[in-house]
Amino acid sequence: MLEGTTIQLPSIESAIALSGEKEENLKTLSKQTGATLVMRGQDLQIKGTENQVDLAVRLLRSLEDFWSKGKSISSVDILTARHALDTHRSDELQDLQRDVLYRTRKGEEIRAKTFRQRQYVKAIRTHDLTFCIGPAGSGKTFLAVVLAVQALLANEYERLILTRPAVEAGEKLGFLPGDLQQKVNPYLRPIYDALYELIDPEKIPNLMERGIIEVAPIAYMRGRTLNNAFVIVDEAQNTTPAQMKMLLTRLGFRSRMVVTGDITQTDLAPNQASGLAVAQKILQHVEDIGFCQLTQADVVRHSLVQKIVEAYERHEKAGS
Repeated sequence: MLEGTTIQLPSIESAIALSGEKEENLKTLSKQTGATLVMRGQDLQIKGTENQVDLAVRLLRSLEDFWSKGKSISSVDILTARHALDTHRSDELQDLQRDVLYRTRKGEEIRAKTFRQRQYVKAIRTHDLTFCIGPAGSGKTFLAVVLAVQALLANEYERLILTRPAVEAGEKLGFLPGDLQQKVNPYLRPIYDALYELIDPEKIPNLMERGIIEVAPIAYMRGRTLNNAFVIVDEAQNTTPAQMKMLLTRLGFRSRMVVTGDITQTDLAPNQASGLAVAQKILQHVEDIGFCQLTQADVVRHSLVQKIVEAYERHEKAGS
């Protein structure tokens, strides 16, 4: 027997936030609960079996902190809330939703969106060395940059150093036009993109000239001791074991290092071992080193991109 209920939302902004772009959130909520959800102005009509309606209402209430204030909601927020209901972690969910890490230049709130992302944030805050392995889009680099910028602006560290291998160019940067900085910039672009979200782009060149922020390829790290610095090693799956050992032994006093990568996506030669995979094997039982694993469930992307990724994965599995 079908049941029905209506939730009256406090404002048009809350209705827009809950519906999502092209009502994507309502579709996700419907998919997660089996209920039919229709927005009429500020009234959300829910129809389905008694269990479906009950689940939909509980799921909506667990997201109330967002929609009641007109804050945007992503499909990952909904899936995390559903997971919290299934695993009786509603209190943890509230902590997750309220722990704002930082605000972008546009005033948008940045926070961990899944329980695994929150564990990652906690690991960075409590370890001098943290490894995070996970797919593209799971927030491993962006969250590290957020915490690093936050710590830098709070004067906890003197420098922020962001580095990654330029292996896509085979480290043969001589084939590219321009001086060295121009040559490596295309490979460091994703790191710059994260910085621009957080710091006024006009201030970044000055911070870089003063050496407060350094964005450089891994080759620049050799022979240095990185004291009083927050160091992020990105795309670490493309390091060789020798490069990884060199990087890890650069860690100096009062410093923190975060190493991120996806060991399923290396650009190394087929017979070349990944420094990240080797480090994971050697160091995972060493005390005081944090290891975090993010998965596809932690990927925060445009819903269409998520569908494209999943379609490719199905195709690759069918072909293997």
